[in-house]
Amino acid sequence: MTTDVEEPALTVDELAARAGVTVRTVRFYSTRGLLPPPVIGPRRVGHYGQEHLSRLALIEELQRQGMTLAGIERYLQQLPDGLSAHDLAIHRAVVASWAPDAAEDMGRAELERRAGRPLGAEDLDRLAAMGVIGETAEPDTYHVDLGLLRLGVRLLDVPVTHETILAARTVVVKHTRAAAHELSALFRDEVSEHDSVEAVRDLSAHMQPLVVQALLTTFQRSLNDELRKWLRDS
Repeated sequence: MTTDVEEPALTVDELAARAGVTVRTVRFYSTRGLLPPPVIGPRRVGHYGQEHLSRLALIEELQRQGMTLAGIERYLQQLPDGLSAHDLAIHRAVVASWAPDAAEDMGRAELERRAGRPLGAEDLDRLAAMGVIGETAEPDTYHVDLGLLRLGVRLLDVPVTHETILAARTVVVKHTRAAAHELSALFRDEVSEHDSVEAVRDLSAHMQPLVVQALLTTFQRSLNDELRKWLRDS
């Protein structure tokens, strides 16, 4: 797990605007324990940071999956302590992989608003290399993968080349598709041909959080093992 060092700097109004929700929603989630409390600054003003934004994005994705508020509460309670905004963004990206493709065409101004920052030509090229955005027939209009946007924006400042990004994306897509195919086959074996659509959805709803966390935990441990070997051998 990584640690964010960026100090919380958003007011509740700014947080709500960046996340695309109402202030009332932010306060409601806070009272239910879905969001950590803000950092109290001068004049008793609460300040929020990237972790709060990432949690709101994860909650939004879980709602899109059809999960109830009680289910979301249970899901968040099962997450390991100390997850950074980046870790939460990865969780959201994995959760989003269970949903049908969620993409939207939007202009440059709306894309930058959703990204929460100005985007230069190099930023757009990097997002395109990651498969987050694609060109459309309209000038300054992009086809945006909403499930990957926030994670892609956070990766903009990582110092790697386009070639490495493309190679990494190919590896991830190849292996996650293979895992999804095998997991789907396992789930199909548990569902009778006489089961209703509701029964299938119920099984999927129960399995998704478990599989997501298993994938993330296994991947993080494997990556840490590989990094330790790399550092030991270098």
